[in-house]
Amino acid sequence: MSSNPRRICAVTGSRADYGLLLPVLRAIEAHPELHLQLAVTGSHLEPRFGHTVDVIQDDGLGIDAAVPLGLDSDDPATITRALGTAVTGFAGVLEHLQPDLLLVLGDRYEILGAVQAALIARVPVAHIAGGDVTEGAFDDAIRHAITKMAHLHFVTSEQAARRVRQLGEADERVFVTGSPGIDQLRSTPRLSRDQLEQRLGMTLRPRNLAITFHPATLGNEDALDQLQELLGALGELGDEVGLVFTGANADPSGQAINDAIKSFVAARPNAIQHDSLGQQGYYSLLSMVDAVVGNSSSGLYEAPSLGTATVNIGDRQQGRLKATSVIDCPPQRAAIADAVRSAFELDCSEVVNPYGDGRATPRILAVLSEPWEHGALIHKGFTDRRCSDD
Repeated sequence: MSSNPRRICAVTGSRADYGLLLPVLRAIEAHPELHLQLAVTGSHLEPRFGHTVDVIQDDGLGIDAAVPLGLDSDDPATITRALGTAVTGFAGVLEHLQPDLLLVLGDRYEILGAVQAALIARVPVAHIAGGDVTEGAFDDAIRHAITKMAHLHFVTSEQAARRVRQLGEADERVFVTGSPGIDQLRSTPRLSRDQLEQRLGMTLRPRNLAITFHPATLGNEDALDQLQELLGALGELGDEVGLVFTGANADPSGQAINDAIKSFVAARPNAIQHDSLGQQGYYSLLSMVDAVVGNSSSGLYEAPSLGTATVNIGDRQQGRLKATSVIDCPPQRAAIADAVRSAFELDCSEVVNPYGDGRATPRILAVLSEPWEHGALIHKGFTDRRCSDD
């Protein structure tokens, strides 16, 4: 390693962004000119979300800082206070670690807090997965806000790159890399069926579904009402369909969703609920089920690379690129049931994932390790562009 390696502080706030970041974290750790600093926050530190910081430690990554947010509830006031706590906490983290660059992924409020702190501390920010659109959640506005505070942009598609440029970012700061989550998916060994069943604590059925339902935080319909439509449709499928639920995230109504699923699962031997299965368990599950059901981005980002169909419910992911394996449907019982039946018959063997080819990590590392000067990177102008209908 260089005597003065570039310090890259990566921030992870949940199992979702950690899984996408992991191959990049390992590559930074192994690079002779880079030094990884890892800061954890958000639901990673909460027992009710599976205390997934334990997974990070089991993966052998050192944790340089932890910023607990006090997520004892998921009402809007608590989430807003958590955002404030994230800003304050990361002010101290940056002061202590003195990183040369902050690396973040996605669109969560805790990530926004870290980026706000970096802006004031004059720490450049590299942002993965900017430029996407999810019109049904406030994450959409957070993602674009992070883009405006970031200095390097690693985007998953040319469409996303166009939106980042449209926000005034210079061409030379925008890099189409694809999603590093696909890199991680392809490099993760799968569990056997028996091993997965042991991990789940349930025997898989002739047909099986992986189900994740998050609050659509900008939707007009109540999240629990939408969930009841989903559960009603799933309940009609019968005991021959195995139902594996993973937990909702730490957004308003997330805990209420998890509680309702817990009650549903308790009465059905063909259903199980897990806060977190870990990367290997989750990818193994996605590879064995007949479809991913719900409104999680994993149904769009990861399931297509495994040849698994997705039933995407409601408008939480509205605006995202979608492979031909994705079936959209409204949050209505009959429509969901019809979509699941269609997914059972869908051939996804030739599906192309629009989010990349599994080689995002070396593209990102090539930029992170190239020579640059702090002052030139931290100062950026606004690039005006001619309006177009293209």
